[in-house]
Amino acid sequence: MIVVVAPGQGSQSPGFLEPWIAEPAHRERLERYSQAAGLDLVAHGTVSDADTIRDTAVAQPLIVAASLLSAAALLDGRRDRVGAVAGHSVGEFAAAAIAGVLSDDDALRLVRERGLAMAEAAAAVPTGMSAVLGGDEDALMARLAELGLSPANMNGGGQTVVAGELPALAALAAEPVAGSRVIPLQVAGAFHTAYMSPAVERLRSAVAGVDAHDPSIRLYTNRDGTAVTSGATAVELLVGQVSSPVRWDLCMQSFAADGVTGIIELLPAGALVGLAKRALKGVPTVAVKTPDDLAAAVDLLESA
Repeated sequence: MIVVVAPGQGSQSPGFLEPWIAEPAHRERLERYSQAAGLDLVAHGTVSDADTIRDTAVAQPLIVAASLLSAAALLDGRRDRVGAVAGHSVGEFAAAAIAGVLSDDDALRLVRERGLAMAEAAAAVPTGMSAVLGGDEDALMARLAELGLSPANMNGGGQTVVAGELPALAALAAEPVAGSRVIPLQVAGAFHTAYMSPAVERLRSAVAGVDAHDPSIRLYTNRDGTAVTSGATAVELLVGQVSSPVRWDLCMQSFAADGVTGIIELLPAGALVGLAKRALKGVPTVAVKTPDDLAAAVDLLESA
């Protein structure tokens, strides 16, 4: 079973779409995505600086558009080779579109609204996120409770992303759990925690009336790593995950239990392949970063 995965926020970098838009068909698709998102994704993927594309309201539609762009190139005539699809955090919107739950345009429209809503919620209280590498998980959870922090992303492979108010994150960095390392992340808020509750309500209003279909490809959810069979349930989970932890560790456990034989990470790739190499040792992976990576991804997909 080949699993196609879509990355989350933080995977973008300045100019990462430059090699893609050299192909007229890719540029045309990205221009169409720009119309759906109400944002110049061509400019943000080619000439915008790091601070601009770090803005949550820009980063989220840009990342989802990039994943969908690379998916269109990879899966043309090969959808039947995909065993399952999953996305990390905002990448779940790309995964939902690939699985047929949402149209590409609806996914991008909703992600734009999600980004704006989360940016607005983040502005209410100064919060942030940090990655914690290593250390005992029980000891980490106890330390987080002591500081009023929350586990936001349980990524597996010894990595947990925690979130909360900035002084508490600074205290964790000053006195980390034994054997762990704390790395502050360049994000503007405590995503996937209760601080994002106002964004949940705004997104719930945005999805009202969206035409959702049952997945045509197995679709795993960040909620608990299970496969979702209902389109309506998948959309409700997309809304709720804004303020609930990302359980990527459970997604990878499901990949393994269901017989994963390869993982392809869509543009802008790298982070999820890195996690898979630590948690799913021996499973072949391909990170699609440039059009030159498509050949290796096609080979892995056609090996299914």
